[in-house]
Amino acid sequence: MKIHEYQAKEIFRKFNVPVPDGGVAFSVDEAVEVAKSLGTKVCVVKAQIHAGGRGMGGGVKIAKSIDEVRTYANQILGMTLVTHQTGPEGKLVQRLLVEQGVDIKRELYLGIVMDRAVGKFVMMVSEEGGMEIEKVAAETPEKIIKEWIEPGIGLQGFQARKLAYALGLEGNQVKSAVKFMFALWKVFDATDASLAEINPLVVTGDGNVMALDAKMNFDDNAMYRHKDILEYRDLTEEEPSEVEASKYNLNYIKLDGNVGCMVNGAGLAMGTMDIIKLHGGEPANFLDVGGVANAETVANGFRIIMSDPNVKAILINIFGGIVRCDRVAQGVIDALTQVKVEIPVVVRLAGTNAKEAAVLLNNSDLDFIVAESLEEAAIKVTDAVKE
Repeated sequence: MKIHEYQAKEIFRKFNVPVPDGGVAFSVDEAVEVAKSLGTKVCVVKAQIHAGGRGMGGGVKIAKSIDEVRTYANQILGMTLVTHQTGPEGKLVQRLLVEQGVDIKRELYLGIVMDRAVGKFVMMVSEEGGMEIEKVAAETPEKIIKEWIEPGIGLQGFQARKLAYALGLEGNQVKSAVKFMFALWKVFDATDASLAEINPLVVTGDGNVMALDAKMNFDDNAMYRHKDILEYRDLTEEEPSEVEASKYNLNYIKLDGNVGCMVNGAGLAMGTMDIIKLHGGEPANFLDVGGVANAETVANGFRIIMSDPNVKAILINIFGGIVRCDRVAQGVIDALTQVKVEIPVVVRLAGTNAKEAAVLLNNSDLDFIVAESLEEAAIKVTDAVKE
């Protein structure tokens, strides 16, 4: 789950992670009131969307007067902000963060993520603050310094000091940075975060370290433990079809292709998408219906897949282990009596009672394209898209 920058900073404040003073605004007048309450000569007006690169897209402005705050708030609020992370369609700006200007001496980078290759958390720093960390990693990886954190032990003092010195910090700056890193690790660990990123992390004129930006993502599976964080969820920033799928406990991710996929099991779903691409197709989605592929589940899956106008054919690939194939086949037949589907549907069922399932599909009045192997199914569905 993603949250906005201002929400991440609200969480940071609870854990004593230094951030600039500021507040959220949903209208131009609210933005002006927040700016007045800060009592500073310089304010920053920042678009709040779930994407990076806002400054380059015109979504971050420095205001040197209340009149400029009003002007910039009027420009940014309601605009469709296009960045390298939003795609060409962009995102509608519906809220702003207005915060005090900061005396910046240096811009750095600090982030914490899970390194799945080694099963540990990793804290990363770089002197290339303010730049896209992906670009730094690709072009100058030696500029990113990492320390792996044992989950059962946590961040250690020597690790924080090593990272602080790697950033070229000196004297009280090191102390401030080490304190900052421990506070950030505490936030990350206590909230079941999957990402905590500060870009830029700044050294101020008085030698303190502060989070000028803040990005946090969270483990969806842990949100039952964090009802307060779950309230931060902004459904307007999420793909509508993915929001709809979550209501039915379907694991769905929209993609850019034209072959709809309905599969049980995440691994099988990924393998299905791979073989579709291998045969020249493009998957339109990842959809794992889980272990209960009954009529209701399948019908909801069809509705969500069909909400994407780019879908030209659907591949149903079910392995019957816990769920018998004949029950799945009957579920598919029943679902298609509820949901009108006017594009080709390729069905491949394997496992328990697969032969009985094939009989049900072949004897139904519905126009299925039945495949016996996964490769045959991929060929048939890609051929159906081309027709």
